[in-house]
Amino acid sequence: MNVYVALLRGINVGGRSALPMAQLRQVATECRFGAVRTYIQSGNLVFTSPDPAAEVAARLEAAVAAAGGPAPRVALRTRDELAAVVAGNPYQELATDPKQLHVAFLVEGAEPVPLDGLELDRFAPEELTVVGREVYLYLPGGIGRSALAEALTRPRSTDATVRNWRTVTKLVDLAAETE
Repeated sequence: MNVYVALLRGINVGGRSALPMAQLRQVATECRFGAVRTYIQSGNLVFTSPDPAAEVAARLEAAVAAAGGPAPRVALRTRDELAAVVAGNPYQELATDPKQLHVAFLVEGAEPVPLDGLELDRFAPEELTVVGREVYLYLPGGIGRSALAEALTRPRSTDATVRNWRTVTKLVDLAAETE
């Protein structure tokens, strides 16, 4: 049995794409996922399924849309993959506050993050590191006023969803408790 963490893109952000977590849990249960749990109101779901990741992500995306909710893209990671994200964070030593660390998770089937033409030196002290399907962000002033985060999202179209470090580590804990 696989333990998955689903990160739904754009859920409950800025009053748009409203999806109550009780509804998300119900949708996941109707998809026949087991041990379903949500964390905070931003589309974080922990559950079990014997099915492969691509199939699970597609089923969840379709089920949320069919239930009358938004049609979010899903970044899906196994428990072990998410634990590896935490273990591999290159900025853990640098950050003094978890609000300074963020991870952008590419959704299923997304192209790599386009960094061409992005002069990273001009964003110092902000930094980013791409590792596989994740982009680690060190943003000492937070994400709200980050020039680097803004440059990554506009005019680029990155099919990813961002979580702060506190959320990422809590999801690892929830996944570790799930059987």
